[in-house]
Amino acid sequence: MTLNILTPEVNLFSGEVDSVQLPGTNGRFEILNNHAPLIASIQEGVVRIRIGNNKQEFKLKSGIVEVLKNKVSVLTEGVVA
Repeated sequence: MTLNILTPEVNLFSGEVDSVQLPGTNGRFEILNNHAPLIASIQEGVVRIRIGNNKQEFKLKSGIVEVLKNKVSVLTEGVVA
């Protein structure tokens, strides 16, 4: 599935991933390939991306995530310093 992580200033990540874990406002959740359509709010925390055996993390401020047809878009206020 395709993941895009966007802030008002920059595109932090764009590419194919196997999974993404997000800090939802009601708890942590994971999105995998062929996930049902979803719109959810996220709180400040760590986003974990898995691509094969490689893992990558971003500490983001709050925002929203949309999942639709194997496209995941994370819109966030920015990166936590």
